[in-house]
Amino acid sequence: MSDYAQAVHEFYEQNLSNGSLDKTTLVGDCPFCPEKGLDGAAKLVVIVNPEGFFHGYFRCLNRCVPGGFPLWFAALAKLDPDLTPGFDPDREYALRQTDYPVQSINQEIKSFQDNLTDTIIAHFDQNGIKKPVLDVMSIGYNGRYIVYPYFQEDGNCYTARCVNPDRIEDFFWHGNLEMTTDQFQIFNVQEIQRCENGALVLCEGEENLLTLKQMGLPGIAVADSQLFDGIEPSRFEFIRTLFIIVANNAESELRARVLASRIGYKVRLLNWPAGLPRNYNLWQLARDKGNKFRASVIAMARNSKAFSPFASPRREHDRFFEQIKSQKSDGYANLKSGFKVLDQSLKGIHGLNVFGGPPKAGKSCFMIQIGTEMASRGVPVIYYDFENGRQKIYQRTMIRLSRIEGGKLVDNSFSDEEQARFEKAHGQFKKMLNHFRVVNDRALSPEIMRRHIDFIRHETQQDYCVVIIDSLHKLPFKDFSERRTGIDAWLRQFESIRDEHQVSFLIISELTRGDRGAYDETPHMGIFKGSGDIEYSADNALVLYPETDAQKITSAADRSAHLWLVASREHSPGLVAAYQLEYPYWSFREQEQ
Repeated sequence: MSDYAQAVHEFYEQNLSNGSLDKTTLVGDCPFCPEKGLDGAAKLVVIVNPEGFFHGYFRCLNRCVPGGFPLWFAALAKLDPDLTPGFDPDREYALRQTDYPVQSINQEIKSFQDNLTDTIIAHFDQNGIKKPVLDVMSIGYNGRYIVYPYFQEDGNCYTARCVNPDRIEDFFWHGNLEMTTDQFQIFNVQEIQRCENGALVLCEGEENLLTLKQMGLPGIAVADSQLFDGIEPSRFEFIRTLFIIVANNAESELRARVLASRIGYKVRLLNWPAGLPRNYNLWQLARDKGNKFRASVIAMARNSKAFSPFASPRREHDRFFEQIKSQKSDGYANLKSGFKVLDQSLKGIHGLNVFGGPPKAGKSCFMIQIGTEMASRGVPVIYYDFENGRQKIYQRTMIRLSRIEGGKLVDNSFSDEEQARFEKAHGQFKKMLNHFRVVNDRALSPEIMRRHIDFIRHETQQDYCVVIIDSLHKLPFKDFSERRTGIDAWLRQFESIRDEHQVSFLIISELTRGDRGAYDETPHMGIFKGSGDIEYSADNALVLYPETDAQKITSAADRSAHLWLVASREHSPGLVAAYQLEYPYWSFREQEQ
């Protein structure tokens, strides 16, 4: 037993009369019932299981006072806080600057309680919730709607949520509507203070919280998980463990995980067993399980895991070896550009590859050839084009495949030999389109890109995907104040997509002019235009340089370029190969060294 757990046990033994230990429960006379003028010697029980999450939680079986943990017990009993386990004299509580209304609806809430009918009491009883719980929680009835009072931290009620017992989606707020903003929509909010240094349950739906109160557990609730967004994590600063349980649906579970990520390590999410209906909740579980409800909830709590932003060690182990195994797969091996020397230099097309080059160097032509060649081999490729247009990409691909000049392709005037080449190329082109998509969307966003990737992977049943960006500097920069900031933000997104979705990127980048206004500097990272994070993000940075100045070209045969690997995480920089443009067929031929 830890020092704190031992101190808690001794604290209650010293302050309870006629105390006795029953397994992990300490039972003694309730010191608060006489103060409340209640007849009979009710018992107060304390959970003293040092291995349990609710160690130190007390409650009166007569429900004369709300239960809680040692600091709350000390406050009720007017004990010296310095002698209470867990008291920290240096603890600074966040001051909530709240101006509560002058007028409350406390008296109305009491009148609503008096209006509870046998039918409404039976409505709760069939789910195991007894009249004493309804009384303690001040549940009422206005003749048509169940009234759930939202008492605030000052002890007064200013609003109540009135819910149709037959249709929970039919509800309205009664009272001061200015007190219905998100920060005030926590049902039983005073419980947070009572559970300082202890555990607390947060659930979705007031009726679900009542099932937990019947069990004797401390908890709070919000009417709908959408309200999780408005909950301030600081409210739970001094809670040791926060259990969260929501209805059995993906939307509520996602909101719970988002809230858990904001609160941190102290959260434990309760998960529903597989096979239960959508929106199944504690209210329905209490009805279905009856006397076994308590055991079912305890089992869920025991099986819960502390929320963590990290994968488990086992998952990390499995993921690592799954990735090693996948690198031996045909899909991974198929990630090649089609240029022998380039593929040898980079060991295939993997990661985030940035290709720079001066204007008219053939960057787009180079990328179109790589992308369509990969798609022809069954690799899903998405070509984000902001330079050429879909028709030009397709036309240049057909010209390259058929070796027929563009004019003849448009006129459809072929010799017999050309007709045969055209028909063969047409079949290749049609097959290639099953794995090749061109996107010209000027409203592109990272979220849309992720959906595109998910779709083409699902459509092609492939694990790997290649994304070509033509070009980085023409990506839409909506919501970005500056181009460089926008480029860096996109690169961050590409890194994330690369890691999450097994995507290889081929990204065309512009270059900056040298001191003489020319593009003839020795290739280095600084020549990438608006380089920003390129040097940090790129797995490989390459530059395609024409051998001659594009302005001085006198014949198509002069169109050639050198490809340099400028920087790489895995490979040695240097000259990769020379490439001859086979004009007018819009095709590069690699010249092996």
